[in-house]
Amino acid sequence: MSLPIALIAALITQLLCQLFKVFYYSAKKGSFSFSYFTSSGGMPSSHSAFVTALAVALLIHDGIASDAFAVAVVFGFIVMHDAYRLRGTVEKQSRLLKKLFSDRPAEAAELPEMLGHTVPEIAVGIVAGAALGGGVTLLLEQLLVRR
Repeated sequence: MSLPIALIAALITQLLCQLFKVFYYSAKKGSFSFSYFTSSGGMPSSHSAFVTALAVALLIHDGIASDAFAVAVVFGFIVMHDAYRLRGTVEKQSRLLKKLFSDRPAEAAELPEMLGHTVPEIAVGIVAGAALGGGVTLLLEQLLVRR
């Protein structure tokens, strides 16, 4: 049993976006840290890239009128809204709590720094998801046709 191309495209996109975060934020901070691989927020929004790659792969494979594509688009909007509104708000609250606990660094250090996404992070995630997801889907479909 093999995995669906759409799932493979979405997973590869997610992996590449998380790897990008490792190098991007390590360079920004001046020291390498693989911990960014498991971070939830930041540039690009891997949540947006993941669901966009899934939707684009289904668009390519099943067409714009397919139920699977429709479900992926609705699912994508929910995920992106959550990443921006809900988790973005929690990230702001985390930063505020860190300031309030500045006299107690042990408690403040346990609060995550990156949780949500800004609109530009989501936009870059959408572009990355469309490009990577579409590219991987087309590549895999070409490889499977040639077999």
